[in-house]
Amino acid sequence: MATDQLSAVFGALADPTRRAILERLVRGDATVGELGAPFAMSQPAISRHLKVLEQAGLISRSRQATTRLSHLEAAPLREATSWLAAYREHWEQRYDQLGELLAELSDTEET
Repeated sequence: MATDQLSAVFGALADPTRRAILERLVRGDATVGELGAPFAMSQPAISRHLKVLEQAGLISRSRQATTRLSHLEAAPLREATSWLAAYREHWEQRYDQLGELLAELSDTEET
C-alpha cells in the first residue's frame, strides 16, 4: 500500500463518525439517509464523511435506480492491518526480551 494511501486510510479512521459508518456498512450496503440516521448532523455533513471514506478507498458508491448506496471495501483495512502487524510483532518481541531481562535480574537478586 502506498504511503499516501495508508495516510488517507488512517486519516479517515481517525474520526469516530467515519468509524461508526464503517461499522454500519459491515452489515451491508446503505443509503446516505440510513448511514446518517444515528447522528445529529445534516445530510451534507454525512456526505462529506462519505467522501473522505471513498477517497481513502474504504467505501465505494453505486446507484440502484434513484438510490445511491455505499459499500464497504475491505482491502484497505486489510492492508492497514498488515502494516500494523509488523509493529505489533516488534513490540511483542521487545516485551518478551524485557520479561527475560527481568527474570534474570530477579534470579541475580535471589542469589
